[in-house]
Amino acid sequence: MRRARIGPGVRVLDLGCGAGRHAYAALRSGADVVALDADAAECRTVAGTLGAMRSAGEIGTCARSAVMRGDALRLPFADETFDRVVAAEVLEHLRDDRGAMAELARVLRPGGILAVSVPRYWPEVVNWALSSEYHSVPGGHVRIYRRSQLRRRLCSVGLRPVGSHHAHALHSPYWWLRCLVGVGRDDHPLVAVYHRLLVWDIVKGPRSTRAAERLLRPVLGKSRVVYFRRAGAPGDAPARTAT
Repeated sequence: MRRARIGPGVRVLDLGCGAGRHAYAALRSGADVVALDADAAECRTVAGTLGAMRSAGEIGTCARSAVMRGDALRLPFADETFDRVVAAEVLEHLRDDRGAMAELARVLRPGGILAVSVPRYWPEVVNWALSSEYHSVPGGHVRIYRRSQLRRRLCSVGLRPVGSHHAHALHSPYWWLRCLVGVGRDDHPLVAVYHRLLVWDIVKGPRSTRAAERLLRPVLGKSRVVYFRRAGAPGDAPARTAT
């Protein structure tokens, strides 16, 4: 939220919202949010949770929200609708990722920020090597991005890089374990214990796991997070290399 400058009055699209984690955080910050996903069941879950959050007073009365089912290749929005767009762990699932990138750039206003995360190259290579099921199931990952490839494709649709970092260090060993025992083995004792740890970390944010995450992120971070700004705003400088 801080790196993407999401706050009160900012119009946000959470593309491929899944269970809604980013949409909820953006709404709590006071932003106006549209949560969009191709999965009808996910959309129903997010809509129900948003209703419960409003009833509990977790969302300010001025923050607006909507949940929509939609296609990343044909977004149902006018050009330049959003100030911020979040696409977390989405592009690696799409055959036509270039088409989706063009749509993300289209609905982002000039000067707006796009925050994208994809699996980092080397932890993802390990997953693919350990399990063919990991990437061959319907809806699974169809590519592994190198940093330069992701940057080049996003720049080609009129976006310029403004920053990057790694995230989810504690998730890499979890997925290696799942690939070893079977991706579908949610009932495996070690998988169940590790999953409870990750949920505890996400919900509670204890100092112990937060410190471990910060320490391990540069090496084990499962996700690469990149930030791009759409060109065309007054005073835009030429693109520079992301850090």
